[in-house]
Amino acid sequence: MDLYMMNCELLATCSALGYLEGDTYHKEPDCLESVKDLIRYLRHEDDTRDVRRQLGAAQILQSDLLPMLTQHLQDKPLFDAVIRLMVNLTQPALLCFGSVPKEPSFRRHFLQVLAYLQAYKEAFASEKAFGVLSETLYKLLQLGWEERQEEDNLLIERILLLVRNILHVPTDLDQEKRIDDDASVHDQLLWAIHLSGLDDLLLFLASSPAEQQWSLHVLEIVSLMFRDQNPEQLAGVGQGRLAQERSTDVAELEVLRQREMAEKKTRALQRGNRHSRFGGSYIVQGLKSIGERDLIFHKGLHNLRNYSSDLGKQPRRVPKRRQAARELSIQRRSALNVRLFLRDFCSEFLENCYNRLMGSVKDHLLREKAQQHDETYYMWSLAFFMAFNRAASFRPGLVSETLSVRTFHFIEQNLTNYYEMMLTDRKEAASWARRMHLALKAYQELLATVNEMDMSPDEAVRESSRIIKNNIFYVMEYRELFLALFRKFDERCQPRSFLRDLVETTHLFLKMLERFCRSRGNLVVQNKRKKRKKKKKVLDRPLASGDFPSGAGELEAMWLSLAEQLQSCTQDPELSLDSVVPFDAASEVPVEEQRAEAMVRIQDCLLAGQAPQALALLRSAREVWPEGDVFGSQDISAEEEIELLKQILGAPLPRQQGPEEQGAEEEEEEEEEEEELQAVQVSEKEFNFLDYLKRFASSAVVRAYVLLLRSYRQNSAHTNHCLVKMLHRLAHDLKMEALLFQLSLFCLFNRVLSDPAAGAYQELVTFAKYILGKFFALAAVNQKAFVELLFWKNTAVVREMAEGYGSLDGGSSSRRPPIWSPEEEAQLQELYLAHRDVEGQDVVDVILAQLKTPRTRKQVIHHLVRLGLADSVKDFQRKGTHIVLWTEDQELELQRLFEEFQDSDDVLGHIMKNITARRSRARIVDKLLALGVVAERRELYKKRRKKLAPSSLPNGEESRKDVCQEDLEEGNLPEEESDEGEEKEEDSEAGQAQGSSVLSTEALGQSLSQEGFSAPLLWLQNCLIRAADDREEDGCSQAVPLVPLTEENEEAMENEQFQRLLHKLGVRPPASGQETFWRIPAKLSPTQLRKIAASLSQPEEEGKLQSRLEPTVPEEQGPEEEHQKEYHAQALRALLLARRKKAGLESPEGEGPAGEKEQLKMAPRKRQLLDSDEEKEEDEGRSKGPESRAPEIQKKRRFQIEDEDESD
Repeated sequence: MDLYMMNCELLATCSALGYLEGDTYHKEPDCLESVKDLIRYLRHEDDTRDVRRQLGAAQILQSDLLPMLTQHLQDKPLFDAVIRLMVNLTQPALLCFGSVPKEPSFRRHFLQVLAYLQAYKEAFASEKAFGVLSETLYKLLQLGWEERQEEDNLLIERILLLVRNILHVPTDLDQEKRIDDDASVHDQLLWAIHLSGLDDLLLFLASSPAEQQWSLHVLEIVSLMFRDQNPEQLAGVGQGRLAQERSTDVAELEVLRQREMAEKKTRALQRGNRHSRFGGSYIVQGLKSIGERDLIFHKGLHNLRNYSSDLGKQPRRVPKRRQAARELSIQRRSALNVRLFLRDFCSEFLENCYNRLMGSVKDHLLREKAQQHDETYYMWSLAFFMAFNRAASFRPGLVSETLSVRTFHFIEQNLTNYYEMMLTDRKEAASWARRMHLALKAYQELLATVNEMDMSPDEAVRESSRIIKNNIFYVMEYRELFLALFRKFDERCQPRSFLRDLVETTHLFLKMLERFCRSRGNLVVQNKRKKRKKKKKVLDRPLASGDFPSGAGELEAMWLSLAEQLQSCTQDPELSLDSVVPFDAASEVPVEEQRAEAMVRIQDCLLAGQAPQALALLRSAREVWPEGDVFGSQDISAEEEIELLKQILGAPLPRQQGPEEQGAEEEEEEEEEEEELQAVQVSEKEFNFLDYLKRFASSAVVRAYVLLLRSYRQNSAHTNHCLVKMLHRLAHDLKMEALLFQLSLFCLFNRVLSDPAAGAYQELVTFAKYILGKFFALAAVNQKAFVELLFWKNTAVVREMAEGYGSLDGGSSSRRPPIWSPEEEAQLQELYLAHRDVEGQDVVDVILAQLKTPRTRKQVIHHLVRLGLADSVKDFQRKGTHIVLWTEDQELELQRLFEEFQDSDDVLGHIMKNITARRSRARIVDKLLALGVVAERRELYKKRRKKLAPSSLPNGEESRKDVCQEDLEEGNLPEEESDEGEEKEEDSEAGQAQGSSVLSTEALGQSLSQEGFSAPLLWLQNCLIRAADDREEDGCSQAVPLVPLTEENEEAMENEQFQRLLHKLGVRPPASGQETFWRIPAKLSPTQLRKIAASLSQPEEEGKLQSRLEPTVPEEQGPEEEHQKEYHAQALRALLLARRKKAGLESPEGEGPAGEKEQLKMAPRKRQLLDSDEEKEEDEGRSKGPESRAPEIQKKRRFQIEDEDESD
């Protein structure tokens, strides 16, 4: 940033700080006030962080603040203010901008702030600055808690935050270009911390029980100090080169030497570099070119092996959203003196601070005293220091605080949470993936430490390890964790390092689990299964054909015998009701919803000839459910009771499916059935390691392993061993070699076998030869194996490849749909075509009754859809039969309610609200028709009256409103609308809600008009009318922006009340970051737009227009002025008529021919003012022939009224 572009006030403030003369800094008298002003400027900076960028360009921290900090330590107010300013200036760029900006301009500002922070970090890499901070912090910590003031605690926290901010600045690798064992800026900073003694103060803060409030700050600083270090390498510093490191280096050098020798040999076998024009051309038989002929090769034969069809092709560009995630964590070897200092710091930290600090931090996290995502520092410290302890001198007591089952649970819980958030929060998926990687590293180190405890010579340590493993392997979540991570691995947001750690952790977990199973013999583990309950399905058929009497004659004969029993039972006073309970108390269905089941039980008793039980159930049900007198009233007579039982006997009651039919339908396509989750059922079972290993035999897991195996040259020897071991488990232990028969994996095997340094990957080479041998042995028997190479396979396909295709049909025939023969399909088609148009019957029931082979309803419906005879399964859905038992009292009540509310707008709605026995809308309508109270259904439709507020309507509009109401009341609507069912009645309720919103809109518009927004309201109304005209003329609609061109309209668009009015009208606000203006949505029709514009009409404005149209007596005006006056009056009159006409408020009956002629005559001049010149000719054409156009206009207005009713 150019220093001359700096803000004047900011430049003056910086000049008033002081100046540096040599090594001495001279402060100005207003230095303290200037520092406070800079703090104030930073507090009020904009989103581009302009103040921060200008101060960074002026190098205020390097030239003023640091000298002021080191040389004016005695001035305590100035020292506190400088620390405050430094903390603000050095805060991370991510905190300033919230996230890495995607917009180019903001991203440039972000990179500028990041560059200034890196310059600050380099300036702080001096012993003098950290010496002042260390000395001040030491003095403050010497004070006891009773002597320490609030200002002292704030200063301690600010010093720790300043150190944290400086260490948090990322390293600029491109600018530094440091190699290993060289001192980078971060190393220089660590060495300055060591020389100043600040590291000892950090150890004191971490170990002191009285300073637990700074535990999170200390842990964050420590984690930033060691962020580039490898714990295993750090633990071996100063002990000479270990034998393992030497062997690793020798192996790497041997691989490089073998590749170099192979390249030299290849170059020696090639011909000279001089090109021969007579090398000849060759035809490659069996390899087709673009056409049908064989490929012609124009180079030497020694180049034929390197031929590829992709030569010369433009590489396909991978979209940014599909690119693999980048590695962000970089490890390097620091200078030797820095590594020695860090090693000693780690040792002291483990011995004196680790357990106490980690316990305090864990307590803060559990009590939610920490900030968001502070648990990531806890997990990083756990993984780093436990790995250091394991690599240095393994002592479990030093890390006992984090070596427990509770820590396993804490890590697993956070890992699962990060995993779920990565799947749901797609915008921040990369951040959640990084946190998940930290949790996985912590989990891996916990397992490695427990595994190391197994090899301890101490029996107590081994016993503790056995207890921890027993608890971990018993719980199901720990075993299922790795499967979930493999199945949802996404290389777009998870780097290869995460996949490498996941593979290594899975290898360690499986090895520990296998060893534990062998030592125990049998292992009992926890098993959780979600208990699912099928929703009960209701059949329309009352009973099976064998149980329910088919004819009315059989029912009458059965009723004669039952009536005699019931006559004797009703006269028996000893009929007991105590032992009869009409509901199931143990059922999950509430008692209120078991009324239908009680009715079915009564019918079953009658069908079984058990009249006393049926009568007892009826009386018990009457006591339990007295509402609505469904089971009779309390004072029912014996004859009415018997008549009610007769109605129940013949009623078609809904029943649940029988067990046989329900089981048959569950076997077919279980995934289509509706299920609801119930409580998790926990049980125990004996663990089988091979069964658990089979869970990894899936294409998602194998694909992830192959992805990591492609980089076998960059992988460590241990990573390649973990990869090959898992694939060997799947292929050899599970006998699923065909799972690895995949073309991409075979191409990888080809690369490995042709690698000059293949001797370094002997394990991988042996495994590749084993898989290839198995494949060619299978290909000799199954020729389709070559085609199977193109696809990833599951276990079912693997088994079919080995045992033969179709071998699984017998074992899973119950899961497959039944086979339909051609004769059965022809019969099904014939029956469906014969009965599909017959009303009053269910076509599926008729087909089921006449089919020769027994089928279920679902099988018939799905096969009809499969044959193309029906579009969807939903075409055959039927409404369930409901119980409709109307007593005489209920019928009288229904008639009384109809007579009471027949003059209201919503007769049916008032009846449903006031009727005692709850019935559906359809049942009430059917009963009213059956009683003869109404002649047709349209008499029960809700009368749709929409009245605007009387105060907001002009006098001329009431006639039009009355005409519309008369049309609606007389039923002068199209037959399609009048014959609509009950769904239209629900739409009318939405119309009422819309009417209320219109009233509130008018009230809001009146209040805005009183506040002086009449002109913006008129502008808004004209915009709505213009948009309605354009949409009618063009036939298509799109969002129209509202662009205010005057200051008055701009002020209105910024007014909160005006914006509330726009919201109520349905106008869409501008999208964030993409749009500037409010927009009229494309979904609003021209009728709706005119209706909205009508709601904005203000009587006062129209009165003003009318008053301005009244003729005035001219006083000595010239002809030009009179012409302008006349022209202006015509324009105002045209505007008023246009507003009434476009809003649909002008009554065609209220105008005579003269009025129409005047209106049509003024149309061209009106359009000159309101519309563009291009539309003038079209409007003039419309204005011709007013007499012939009048009926058409009237018809169009009637059509608009109908549209409004339908849209409501």
